[in-house]
Amino acid sequence: MEQIAFSYNEIHQTVAELAARITSSDYDPEVIVAIGTGGYIPARIIKTFLKLPIYTVGISLYLEDHTTLPSPRKIQWIDEVEQKLEGKRILLVDEVDDSRTTLEYCIRELLAHSPAALSVAVLHNKNKEKRGVIPAEVAHYWAGQELPDAWIKYPWDAVDIVQHDQAADAKAVPADA
Repeated sequence: MEQIAFSYNEIHQTVAELAARITSSDYDPEVIVAIGTGGYIPARIIKTFLKLPIYTVGISLYLEDHTTLPSPRKIQWIDEVEQKLEGKRILLVDEVDDSRTTLEYCIRELLAHSPAALSVAVLHNKNKEKRGVIPAEVAHYWAGQELPDAWIKYPWDAVDIVQHDQAADAKAVPADA
């Protein structure tokens, strides 16, 4: 499978452009919900531009050995969720929309807490058939970039950041990066 590496600078620029699109839309979020672990850093960067509080949720689709689970599972959720989300306009943030399974699961869980509205922002959307669906209740869906179905290498997953950045500059990833 093709691999694409992104540097922190590229991520920051993509998030800045994404935040500008959100700000110029008719959607005015009140809170950010980051899907962990991949959505933590993009959500924190979005906070820089939107100046909103962030809540985090942990959703897992994989076991420790990278085996895919039959369905996502909650591993961390928001304390006092009703008080924090009921009646609020939520911006849900994740790093990648791959199979859409995790996004759909998290959206449905959040919708159960009666937000005023819910929109989704992802850094990257893989252009491929999805297993999950975005429910009709979602007001907006923004993707920072549309990508082919490739393995995306994020800087926060790198063991050797220098090698990762070199791969990002070349837009190719060595097998051991």
